[in-house]
Amino acid sequence: MVRGQWISHMKRRKSQSQSGFTLIELIVVVTIIGILAAVAISNVRWAQTKAREAALHHDLFEMRKAIDDYYADKQKYPESLHALLQEHYLRNLPPDPITGKSDWEEVQNTPDPSDPNAMPTDPSAQTDNAAPGIYDVHSQAPGNGLDGKPYKTW
Repeated sequence: MVRGQWISHMKRRKSQSQSGFTLIELIVVVTIIGILAAVAISNVRWAQTKAREAALHHDLFEMRKAIDDYYADKQKYPESLHALLQEHYLRNLPPDPITGKSDWEEVQNTPDPSDPNAMPTDPSAQTDNAAPGIYDVHSQAPGNGLDGKPYKTW
């Protein structure tokens, strides 16, 4: 064989014997893809929970701010969250991002009996400004957040 023919023959022979991947190479690639997919799915699940919790924090902040604004304007707390809607302190009552329902826990303002500035205990002596009203709002979602605190205490 002439040198040029021999080189051409070897190239053909080499390309025919290495035409695919070995089984070990395929197993390694599939294993790496499986590990990456498992990590990605886990991160997506936590990202959804984090997004819901961030939305819950934001909704609670906005409703509490509306309660504070109402109190600053009227020197009394609103009777309910719906009063904030009627007075245009809130545009709408957002659903709880965790439960998907608008079932917020309204915390009533109860006066401290030892406080000399507290509202009178005689119901007939109460004025409109002394009406209890709500001063805080909490989620009614069961369970704990990613920080370990129950949603009901946020």
